[in-house]
Amino acid sequence: MMNRSVDQLPRRESEESAGDLVKQASEQISQLMRQELRLAQAEMQQKSKRFGIGGGLFGGAGVIGFVALQAVAATAIVALDLVWPLWLSALVVTAVLLVVAGALAAVGKKQVSRASPPTPEQAIDGVKADAAYVKERAHR
Repeated sequence: MMNRSVDQLPRRESEESAGDLVKQASEQISQLMRQELRLAQAEMQQKSKRFGIGGGLFGGAGVIGFVALQAVAATAIVALDLVWPLWLSALVVTAVLLVVAGALAAVGKKQVSRASPPTPEQAIDGVKADAAYVKERAHR
């Protein structure tokens, strides 16, 4: 019987060299990082859209608030012909417009807060989970 060293024994197909494993791991990590970057990009696009909607709603609230100030003057003129006293008519119209402005501002604030913080949280969580998985597999 011949004594062969371990290096001379034929390799099984299921056994892979350390170089092959490192190459595979490197390719998989590169692919994973590209996927995480695409996720981060998509998440940032979504948050940017929410900031835009919230800003538009704040702008709408500002316009309605300005119209409310104009309505105070217009109501005073028109209310002279109404049954209610002048001050009551102006107060009612102004109050309705301010309620509308407040509602728009509240919805706008909610949209802006949903977009905060402006970081890609899902992508960051994914990278952390991937790093933990790689560390766990390396220690086995």
